[in-house]
Amino acid sequence: MMQSTIRLTVNGRIHEVGAAPDTALLYVLRNDLELNGPKYGCGLGECGACAVLIDGVAARSCVIPIEGCVGRDIVTLEGLGSRDRPDPVQQAFIAEQAAQCGYCLNGMIISTKALLNRTPDPSEAEVTEALRYHLCRCGAHIEIMRAAMRAAGHVTEAAD
Repeated sequence: MMQSTIRLTVNGRIHEVGAAPDTALLYVLRNDLELNGPKYGCGLGECGACAVLIDGVAARSCVIPIEGCVGRDIVTLEGLGSRDRPDPVQQAFIAEQAAQCGYCLNGMIISTKALLNRTPDPSEAEVTEALRYHLCRCGAHIEIMRAAMRAAGHVTEAAD
């Protein structure tokens, strides 16, 4: 497909990128905008490493063409908070040390944020369902669940 100029709103800023309309959003985010929160995992929308928020809803950026993102609000991990002022979800993952290799964390944090956007006080079952299709090969599931529950306000003390 021919390259054209596509206008995207990412992390509150408008960007014009030259790419074919069917280019996966993930490639534009990482290669053109240098946003490395979303990761390339499977390229099939199965693992969740590439998740971003589109209009507040978690979406797999590796399978979404950029032409479908025009006029929509895209937020990546970098757009949630900063090193000095992390988003409450990011802070919860830090507090619970919910990472080993960290590759899956982008998707876990983004999906937790999306869940809290639509359900501010989720149950453990709702958190489990929201994270169910994210793959973590390191086995940090207990810490990730605890971090998500902390972000929801259900955990106040850090794990030992």
